[in-house]
Amino acid sequence: MSQLDYKFFYRRNLPHYQSPGATLFVTVRLVGSLPQTVLMELQAEAQRVEKALASIADPEIRAMQAYAEQRRLFGHWDRALDMTSTGPHWLRQQELAQIVCDSLHYLDGRHYALDAYCIMSNHAHIVFQPMLQADGSYCPLAKTMHSFKLYTARRANIILGRTGQFWHHERYDHEVRDEAEWQRIVQYVLNNPVKAGLVTDWRDWPWIYLRHP
Repeated sequence: MSQLDYKFFYRRNLPHYQSPGATLFVTVRLVGSLPQTVLMELQAEAQRVEKALASIADPEIRAMQAYAEQRRLFGHWDRALDMTSTGPHWLRQQELAQIVCDSLHYLDGRHYALDAYCIMSNHAHIVFQPMLQADGSYCPLAKTMHSFKLYTARRANIILGRTGQFWHHERYDHEVRDEAEWQRIVQYVLNNPVKAGLVTDWRDWPWIYLRHP
C-alpha cells in the first residue's frame, strides 16, 4: 500500500479519519501561516489527547472520544488561523486565489463531489464527498490533497517568483456525521469572510462556492 492509497485511519500530528463514503470537511493553510509558538501549543495539546485516548481500553468509547477531541482541536487551530496577522497571505492575490478555485473545480467529478469551499488569504475550507472508484473503493483523501497541493503550489510559485513549500504539509480534516452537521459546517464555511469583516454577505465574497441543490 502506497502513502496515497485509501486508509481508514492514519496519523501525522493529529489523527485523521476517512470512513468509506463519508463527506469530509478539510482545511489547508499556507506554509508559515501560524507562529511557531502557537503551533507548539497546539502540538502539545494534541500529544496530550493522543496519550489520553491510548489509555481508553474500550474501542467504541475510544473512537467516540477521538471524534470529539478531533473536533475540539480543530476549533482551537482554526480560531488561531483566523486571528493571526503574521505569515504569508498570498491568496489575497486574485490570480493565486483563482488558481485554487480552478483546481478545486477541476477535481470535482474526478476525485470528489464538491459541496462548498471558501478561500481566505492564508487558508481554504473545502467540503466534499470522495468519489467511488472503479475498484469499489473511495478516492483516498491523501491522493486528492496531493494532486491539489502539487498543482496549485507549482502554479503559485511561478507567479510569486519563488521556490519551495507553498502549502503547510499538515491539514485538518473532519468527517461529517449527518445532515445537521453538514448544514452547520457549510454555514461556517460560507460565513468565514463575513466573520472576518471582509463582506457583509457571503455572496459578495469572490472566492466562495456552494453547490446548488
